Amino acid sequence: MLRSHTCGELNESNIGEKVSLCGWVQNHRDLGAMCFIDLRDRHGITQLSFNELSASSLLEVSKNVGREYVLRATGKVIERSSKNEQISTGGIEIQVEDLEVLNQSSTPPFTIEDETDGGDELRMKYRYLDLRRPKLQKNMFLRHRTSQAIRNFLSKENFLEIETPYLIKSTPEGARDFVVPSRMNTDQFYALPQSPQTFKQLLMVSGFDKYFQIVRCFRDEDLRADRQPEFTQIDCEMSFVQQKDICQTFELLAKAVFKETINIDLPAFETMTYEEAINLYGNDKPDTRFEMQIKHLDKFAKGHGFQVFDGAEKVLGIVAKGASNYTRKKLDALSNFVKRPQIGAKGLVYCKYNEDGSFKSSIDKFFDAQVWQNLAENCDAHAGDLILILSGTENQVLKQMSELRLEMGRQLNLIDNKIFKPLWVTDFPLLEWDEENQRFHAMHHPFTSPKTEDFDKLSSQPKQVKANAYDMVINGVEVGGGSIRIHDRATQEKMLSLLGFSDKEAKEQFGFLMDAFEYGAPPHGGIALGFDRLCSLLAGEDNIRDVIAFPKNNQGRDLMIDAPSEIDPYQKRELGLIN
Repeated sequence: MLRSHTCGELNESNIGEKVSLCGWVQNHRDLGAMCFIDLRDRHGITQLSFNELSASSLLEVSKNVGREYVLRATGKVIERSSKNEQISTGGIEIQVEDLEVLNQSSTPPFTIEDETDGGDELRMKYRYLDLRRPKLQKNMFLRHRTSQAIRNFLSKENFLEIETPYLIKSTPEGARDFVVPSRMNTDQFYALPQSPQTFKQLLMVSGFDKYFQIVRCFRDEDLRADRQPEFTQIDCEMSFVQQKDICQTFELLAKAVFKETINIDLPAFETMTYEEAINLYGNDKPDTRFEMQIKHLDKFAKGHGFQVFDGAEKVLGIVAKGASNYTRKKLDALSNFVKRPQIGAKGLVYCKYNEDGSFKSSIDKFFDAQVWQNLAENCDAHAGDLILILSGTENQVLKQMSELRLEMGRQLNLIDNKIFKPLWVTDFPLLEWDEENQRFHAMHHPFTSPKTEDFDKLSSQPKQVKANAYDMVINGVEVGGGSIRIHDRATQEKMLSLLGFSDKEAKEQFGFLMDAFEYGAPPHGGIALGFDRLCSLLAGEDNIRDVIAFPKNNQGRDLMIDAPSEIDPYQKRELGLIN
């Protein structure tokens, strides 16, 4: 080894030892007769010192190194006169006796520090430099510890880690597939898996009653902060279980991971139905770290001559406690916030419930003090509060109010990032109706079982059928989701028929799975947890790119290697893509 210790390892107990360190130059301070270099590796930073007692040639070399040069330094550990309490090695420094430049470096395009001056695109182009920053190195270490904790827990619970194929059959359900042309089978294509769903069910048929895999998955969909075209999930399946068994197992997994990685004791998981989540929070992954639940105000807001409310399908409100002092400028900014294309509201109605008990609203022409008093009492508003109201079609206004609620939580500092509030969301609809295409889609996927008590409604009232499904949600993040699966041919055929598959299409796409159900398929269910989302939650990051070594940008491009890119015409001909 070129080094005897890492740059984060030495302390006062090593004083007097002769050591060798290797790393990159973080900082270089030339003080004339003295010179100091901060040497960095992924473990930490150690200060190297050179002074008039050093050989003149050594001092000269130290003065000519630049940032990000790769060095090997050998010398004696001595006590540091000016200690740095911010780092673990801050009580010592290395009095260098020999310095070797292992490699020089061009001037980096941005500073290699936690608070860097590089923009997103620049840092992604030079991702290998961005990954030198301590913040990202800590995130990669956290990701490693998380995967180790998951494997250890599941192995102790007798799960088997089994790999499934990456080259599979394209199916029409779910997001768009990434497809791969087959050279040996002209005009035929593989698809990269969006999930190992059917394979893990086949493993249950095979008798492997507990399976898991930390697996790469691929979806050709529009990107955002919590999506990448290739991502990692913790994929799990169990036989002879019910919903409560799976929830209990993976609640324990989540608690073990949080404890081992960031030393947080997660509280007990609450359970909330899909209907409750939508009605109280406007979405199916509610952030329950703060209250501000949605109030349904149709009964009190309609019938007063204000057509915006009278003609709306739903009128919803939230109460921002203690915010009646919001200025007109702040209220206008909130109105602009909900009007953004991503949210799509036409406007915002507000009412200040002033400290003196009076009301001041944006629609005083239509609502007098008595109307506001009744409305305030029924949405639990008090003097000093601010009432915010949106109206419109039910689906749209619930989503809009959900975004407004989260924005108010941020503005009023109600969201504590040191608190974790986990819950299970259950009882999802099995199917959702696509008005444009006049057909049903599976809310989760086509293999989700209906709840036992709703089996009889599949034919007569499909919209009323609830899924035997569950999502794990922590702090408003959907960490994962799963379900009890269909395990008999007749029900699976019925489900595919409801989704618009003809008998021929069902056989072509999923015949292999339904054939397997003919050979003693056990009752089974499972869950898939988003590994990248979980890591970003643990690391306190808003974007999963910060916990992925080599992510794509918002256009799905890898700026570092310039992918996707053209391929040689010879390759295209070989694959049958051109003549």
